[in-house]
Amino acid sequence: MEHESLFSLSNPEFWVLVALVLFFGLLVVLKVLPGALFGALDAHAAKIKAELDEAQQLREEAQALLADVKAQREDAERQAAGMIEAAKADAKRLAEEAKEKLEEQIKRRAEMAERKIAQAEAQATADVKAAAVDLAAQSAEAILTARLAGLKSDPLVDAAIGQMAAKLQ
Repeated sequence: MEHESLFSLSNPEFWVLVALVLFFGLLVVLKVLPGALFGALDAHAAKIKAELDEAQQLREEAQALLADVKAQREDAERQAAGMIEAAKADAKRLAEEAKEKLEEQIKRRAEMAERKIAQAEAQATADVKAAAVDLAAQSAEAILTARLAGLKSDPLVDAAIGQMAAKLQ
């Protein structure tokens, strides 16, 4: 095989090159290739622009959602702080009420104990007086009986002594 030059008219590769150049030239002249190429590029650019617009819209929605979530979190934190403050106030109020009730109960029990002590003292005093009256009556009866024993017994005196013992009790 001989080596022929590329630009030789007898070389088939030359004619393929000429046909290819004429084909592309014809496409350029007829505006088929640039229109299709630029149309494809324009379509691709429009698609990219649409995706960028959608990404921008999604970003704005995400930022709005993030702001909403932050606002909800801050609101929840404020509510929680309010609940904690209310619980502290309730606990303080309940502690004060319990303290007041305890003091009142202690006061009532002390008063009740004082009343019981006073009743016990009064009962003891009454018991001592009753015992003293009984002892005095028995002593008076014994003395009168001893004095009258030597004397002749008088039925009226005996009856009066018996009545006196019953009245002193």
